[in-house]
Parts: sequence; C-alpha cells; structure tokens
Amino acid sequence: MAEYDVKLAEELEEKYDSGLQTRALGPWLVKFSFAFSIVFAAYHYITAGIGVPIDYWHMGFHMSGVILLVFIGFPIIKGDSAWTLHPNTWWRYANVPLWDWLLITAGIASSLYIGITWYEIDFEFMGGRFHLPEQVLRQGNPSPIDVVFGTVLILVLLEAVRRTLGMIVPIIIILFTVYAVFGKYMPLQILKHPGINWAQYVNNMYFPAEGIYGVTLWIVSTVVFHFVLFGVLAQRMGLGQFFVDVATVAAGRYTGGLAKVSVVSSAFFGTISGSSIANTVSTGSLTIPNMKKMGYPGHLAGGVEAAASAGGQITPPIMGAAAFIMAEFLEVPYTTIVIAAAIPAAMHYVGVLCIVHFQAKRLGLKGVPAEEVPKLMAVLKKGWPTAIPLVVLVYVLFSGFSPHMAAFWGITTALAVGFLNPMHRITLRDLAEGCVTGVKYALAVGAVCAAIGIVVGVVNSTGLGFRLGFMVADGALTKAENLIDLVSWIPLMEVSLQGLTLFLSLVLIAITCIMMGAGLPTTALYIMLATVAQPALSNLGIPPLASQLFVLYYGVISEITPPVCASAYAAAGIAGANPFKTGVSAFSFGIAKLMVPMVFVYSPAMLIVLDQYFTWGAFLETTLTCALGIVMVATAVSGYFIAHMPTHFRLLMGLAGVFMVAPGGTSDMYSLLLALPVLIQQVMARRQERAAVLENA
Repeated sequence: MAEYDVKLAEELEEKYDSGLQTRALGPWLVKFSFAFSIVFAAYHYITAGIGVPIDYWHMGFHMSGVILLVFIGFPIIKGDSAWTLHPNTWWRYANVPLWDWLLITAGIASSLYIGITWYEIDFEFMGGRFHLPEQVLRQGNPSPIDVVFGTVLILVLLEAVRRTLGMIVPIIIILFTVYAVFGKYMPLQILKHPGINWAQYVNNMYFPAEGIYGVTLWIVSTVVFHFVLFGVLAQRMGLGQFFVDVATVAAGRYTGGLAKVSVVSSAFFGTISGSSIANTVSTGSLTIPNMKKMGYPGHLAGGVEAAASAGGQITPPIMGAAAFIMAEFLEVPYTTIVIAAAIPAAMHYVGVLCIVHFQAKRLGLKGVPAEEVPKLMAVLKKGWPTAIPLVVLVYVLFSGFSPHMAAFWGITTALAVGFLNPMHRITLRDLAEGCVTGVKYALAVGAVCAAIGIVVGVVNSTGLGFRLGFMVADGALTKAENLIDLVSWIPLMEVSLQGLTLFLSLVLIAITCIMMGAGLPTTALYIMLATVAQPALSNLGIPPLASQLFVLYYGVISEITPPVCASAYAAAGIAGANPFKTGVSAFSFGIAKLMVPMVFVYSPAMLIVLDQYFTWGAFLETTLTCALGIVMVATAVSGYFIAHMPTHFRLLMGLAGVFMVAPGGTSDMYSLLLALPVLIQQVMARRQERAAVLENA
C-alpha cells in the first residue's frame, strides 16, 4: 500500500476548493502573511487555554484577522492575471491593489469599532466636542456614526464572502436584507411586515448580540477555528496515515477491499475534518488511485470516496463543527448531540459499505492480496501515539469542559506527540506550515459565518422563520388534499390527511435544504438551515433535536447531489473521471443518508436521548428494520445480491427497501411481500450460474 502524503493532499484540496485558491503575492507580503497566520493561530490557541477576552473584542480581533487575510489573498476577479505577480505601481503594492488595502482598512476599523466605542467617548478637538454614549444606551437608537461603520462592515463582509465562496451566499443575504427593509411591499400577505428602516436594520445586524456579532461568529471564533487547526496538525503528525492503515487492516482483504478501505478511512478522517472536500482529497489522494489499480472504474472510485467523505460531516464527535453550534442552539450538553447522531451516522456508512460490497460482487472485484495487508500489531505499534490527541480531545469533551478547552488540550497533545514521537516526528517548520494551512482553511468559514449572522438577525427580527413554516405547511396541506384520494385506497395503510401533509412538508423542506446547501461549508450551512428551515419543522410538532439533525443531513447531502456537488467533483478530478457521472455514483452510494432523516423524524427513538420517545423495543425495531431496508436498497442500487438482478426486480427490491426503512409493522409486511419474488429470482439465478460454471469446468 502507498504512503499517505499530507502535502499532496493539501495541494489537491487547494486545486479543487475555490475557497483556498489565492493570488500571487510579493515576497514581503508572503512573509508577512506567513508570520501573521502563525500569530493568529497562536492567539486562538492561547486564549482557548487561558480564557478569551470579552466577547466583542475577541470577535472583533477574529474578524479583523479574517478580513485582512481574505483581501490580501483573494483577488476581486479570479483568473490568469490574479495568479501572475505584477510589478508595484502607485495603485498596486505586492500585487494587492489599492482598493483591497482600503477594504482591509475599512473592515478592520468597523470590526474593532464596537469594542472601541463600547464605553462612553467624550472629548473636544479643535473647538468641537465629540460625544458618544456607551453602547448599551445606543442600543435601539444608533448614532449616525454607528450606522456608517455598520454599513461598511456589512458591505465588506459581503465582498469577502463573494471572493472566497462565490455569489450564492451574498445574493441570499441581499435578499434577506431587502425583505427586512421592504417588508411592507412583499407580494404575499403572509410575508408582509412593517419593514425596518436602515438605521434600525444596522442596529440589529451590527450591535451584539444578534446579527454579525451573534452566536454564529462567537462559535466560529472560539470553537470552529480551533478544531480546523486541530485537524490540520493531527494530519501532519501522522494520524491520517494511521487511519488508512487501520482501515486497510479492518477491510482491505474482503470483497471490494480497497473501496471498503476508502469508506472506513473516510469515516475515521471525518471525525477530525470540518470539510467534505478536505476529507475527500485527504483520503482520496491515496485510496482513489489504489482503487483504479485494482480495476474500479474511475467514476465508481471517485463516487465511493465522495459519498464516504460526505459522511464525515454527520459523524461524531465534531460533525464539521455543527455539533457544537447545535448544542448551543438547543441549549443541551454537547454529549447529547454526539449520542443522538451516532446511530444515524452509522446507517449512512452501512449503506455505503453495502453498495460497495454488492457492486464489487457484480464487477468481480477482489480484496487486497493478503501479503499486502499490513499486520495489525505493526500498525498499532507504529501509529498508536498519533491517536492520543484525538482520544484526549474526546475525553475532555465528554468530561464536561467547554469545546474550546477540549480543542486546546487536543492541540497541546498533538504538539507534544508530534515533537516527541520518534516514529513520526514533526519539525518547527511543519508546525508553522500547519498553522498557516489551518488559518487558510478557516478564512472562508470565518467570513461566511460572520455574514450568515445577518440572515439569523433578519429571521429573528421579522419572524420570517415562522412565516415560512406556515407557508410550507399550508402548501403541503393543499397538495395533500389533492392526493389523499389517490393513496387512501391502499389496503391496511391508514393514510390520513394530517399524515400526508407531514410527509409532503418534509419532502419540500428536504429539497429546500439540498438546494440551499450547494457549495457552503458545513458550519455556515447548518446555521442558515437551522435558522430558516428548522422553524417549519417545529410547527409540524417534530422534536427540536430531530428537526435540527434533519436539516443538517439534507444540507450536507448537497455535497454529493448533482449538478452542484463539490466533493464529487474533487473526487472526479483525482480519479480522472467524468464529474457528473462521478456525482451520480456518489449520490447512489449515499442513498442511505437520503432516507435516514425521515426515519428519526417518524421514530425519534433512533436518537436515543429523547426520553419521551425512547424505549429499547422501539429503538431496536426502528434501527434493525432501517438497517435491513438500507441493505435491500443497496442490492437494488448495485443490481446484485447473490446473483445479477434484472432491472424490474431491482425496482421491486428498491421499493421493498423503502417500505422496510419506513417505521411501522404494516410497512414491514409490505416490504417482505415485495421482496419475496426478488429473493426467489435471486436463488434461481444463483443456481443457474453455478450450473453453468460446473458445465464449463
């Protein structure tokens, strides 16, 4: 087996993630950015251990650093000119034009303005007096200078997000802004509201504790950044190689072994990664070429990696940092989120592994030769120290300490192991480059999460979430009334108008989440969906924890849903395969992720932690039938169980799997009736194949 190459993985991620593609800089500015990134990372690491400054100063420092590095590194227009180093002129220094230096100055000034003017300012200058009351007295009645600085910060953040992630998020934020200011002109009565004048809008978006300086920026600056940094340092100290080696030992020798190695290693890597693309290129840079060598088609190899990697964002303990934000939103212990998310995440990987297995059976692909599979004891002896930081991080989290304290001890342990481990020792240069890479990864997330605070602020100040929830429920009710007569004839199935309305509402919300999730980092994606889509689910009587996980699942699945599926396109680039075909393969491999959220909405016992729903009987029934249904769907997707499966039998088995996944005894009975003809066909086809082999022998 090949060795895992951290630098190659980082180069591939930069190639396929537009949020990491920066312009050429002059030598002086390269050194400055390198040094500033180290200081920026050190500031967050130290404050995580000794305590962060007061919130508005800490968030201001974080946002200032993000704005500085974004406008230094990301050009106004990406293209060949941006990657070329131009000579200095009066309007361009070190390849950064004058307007970017002005945006940096304006952005930093408006970021720190809140802290500077928190207390009363009163002074005389050149015969004039300047007086600004303390911030708490200006809350709700901002002064003109507050409105100016707030407007500047909003515009700078929109441009920062556009440069790092493209136009989608800025357009969404502008639409929300238009809704907030021009609410009385909305065409639909349900959406109308009196409107908010610009000064009050800036007040709500700029002053703590809503909007930009709200919970989203706080969590990014105290939690998300730290876990991104931890993931980068853990890779550099050898944890990525250890994951791949353990996965090879666990799954390499079996049918479709290298694809199963990809799934297992991606699941491991997902526990420390905050990005589906990072997960894809990190493990995929090793597993995808290996799969192709063993006979996997390129689109299939890329699809396996993308589907498995996208599962990292729903896999505890980190879940792309969404777990920490979810705990904050729901005001529950972090451990509650981890326990609740464990079984649904396992179902996703059951689905991917089963499809991999049956696809390999159909294609006749074997496992890794026994002599190439590393020995377990050798792997553990060489790599066990690299797992210590992750164990420490999880232990501190489950001991009740804050997430940033857990990250502090995780990073501290990673540094200790990295410098002391004789089998994989890192250098000070590795540490410095790791800090710079971690900061670079965090720029797009930092910018977009600060800006997404505007969406949160608009929803809270206008009641938009509940208005949208009513619209979804009302639209679903109308459709249900039109469909009820078409489905009520099904024997033994009690289809009520209320039940059909709930199902259609869930489908509409799921589609919305997938569409809104295209191209967003997991953290920002979850914040936006939890703010906009989750209230609609609450109106339907779904438990808050189930509804939060529901929107997260369907948002993350956009990573492997064509036509916009960033992880699949990155995998296709590594595999040298058709991007759209790879996206279709990735979506088919991740089909379990599409079904599982419906299961824990209808049967929250799967989430374990909801006492009013949990019994061991309900939990086991829901989980076992869900797993069995996923296996059945996997055979349908693969076209193989114990023999090749004709198309019409695949459709029948797929439908049977969906019925088995759906909680309830009646649906299970329908599932078995539908699956019976397929099982008979499979047994007969298997006998015919064996007879043909004996005749030819």
